[in-house]
Amino acid sequence: MNALAPPSYRASSTRSGQAPASTELPPYSRRYTLNQPVQVAPREPTEHTYQINDGKVVLKIHSSAKSSKSLPTFFEKENIRGQLTIDAEKGDSIHAIYITITGRVVTGSSEGDSFIFLRHNVPVWSRASDAPRLPSSSQNTTGTKLLGNCIWPLSIAIPRTVKVATGTGDTQECRLPETFLERHTRVSVQYDLKLHISRGKLRASSEIKTAFGFISSTRPDPPSLLRQLAYQQGCPLPNPQTDPDGWKPLGPVSCRGVMSKSRKIETRCTLAIAKPLCFTRGTAIPCCLTIEGTDSEALDILARPSSIVLSLQRRVRFYNQTYFARPDVAWNESVDEIGTACWWPSQTMASTTHRRQLEGEIHLSKDLRPSSDMGHFGVAYSVVLSPFNAPGFKPSSSTELVCEPVEIATMHARGPRAVPLAPPAYDPAVACMQSDDVRLQMPAYGLMVV
Repeated sequence: MNALAPPSYRASSTRSGQAPASTELPPYSRRYTLNQPVQVAPREPTEHTYQINDGKVVLKIHSSAKSSKSLPTFFEKENIRGQLTIDAEKGDSIHAIYITITGRVVTGSSEGDSFIFLRHNVPVWSRASDAPRLPSSSQNTTGTKLLGNCIWPLSIAIPRTVKVATGTGDTQECRLPETFLERHTRVSVQYDLKLHISRGKLRASSEIKTAFGFISSTRPDPPSLLRQLAYQQGCPLPNPQTDPDGWKPLGPVSCRGVMSKSRKIETRCTLAIAKPLCFTRGTAIPCCLTIEGTDSEALDILARPSSIVLSLQRRVRFYNQTYFARPDVAWNESVDEIGTACWWPSQTMASTTHRRQLEGEIHLSKDLRPSSDMGHFGVAYSVVLSPFNAPGFKPSSSTELVCEPVEIATMHARGPRAVPLAPPAYDPAVACMQSDDVRLQMPAYGLMVV
């Protein structure tokens, strides 16, 4: 196919005696692209108001929640800020005021079906003069008795790590897990904030309690320099041959089976996953797959995007205390498939008669829970390659071919932002492979790879 000549352009005319225009290009202001996101001003904090005792006790909390009707939400490095106001009447014998932040793993409906991994007490005021107190601009809070309008500004740091007991009896320092609450999962991670006002024996104490959401802050290491450059320029990612530092090859592994009930076939599969093996939710996990075999017709069928079964599996593990004949603590697990890869013929690696090269990615939901390992509770992820699921092909074993652990983070890596490459409208069914002339065509892209 002959190359098309670039279109010709007519030079603009100049007035007689006028110097020709400069050949230098005019200056252009820098334009923001998807790989260079516009800096957005931070949103104003949302105020949540709680009150008891006919409005004489008012607790205000500022959080990152979308609205005041939602639960307060805090990021890992964020303080719980707000204000406590108490209108103390004469004879209101308040002994102490304190705030407690609690984190717990809940596995059932009874009180014993929970494990408290965080209990952080913050004293606000006490009648005892030598007890710790929060600073206040109200003069009524300096004595041994509260009277009148009393105000305390709040700024409470949430601990970033906790020490929990392990199965061997030792303690392990762990990061706090993100709030976890799903309808079809038997375990949840919940956080609560409680204001407690303790009074004398003849008067009842008062409490304000609210659950709140906690968002962990984890970030992957930057990808390879070549992959960063591809993200910055919007180019296809460099393949494992071009960028060996940016990929982790897995395999090769063999997949055996029978095609059309009689023809035995065997293929060799090499899966490569982009490094580092930690990915931000809302992005994608880049993958490359090489399929090799002597049966070219079978390769055409197995290398169809719909035949390749690569998934992201999530494993949730937790302790659950039993109350019957067994006094021990048992592990419980639930495994879910939460994403599958989409594939297209490689744009950077050529296929041959006995080899097929594909690129793909697993899209990660924005609300995916991050990886966590905290004593009684853990969330772990793995990329799993299973035997082919192709018409007329029956694998000799249903055992997974490759299982590689990966981590899910909540923040983007430093540098150019990783973006999914496959268009949302990509339909794997339209991709076709022509092994006769070793040409791969993908109509959905309008691309040709030879």
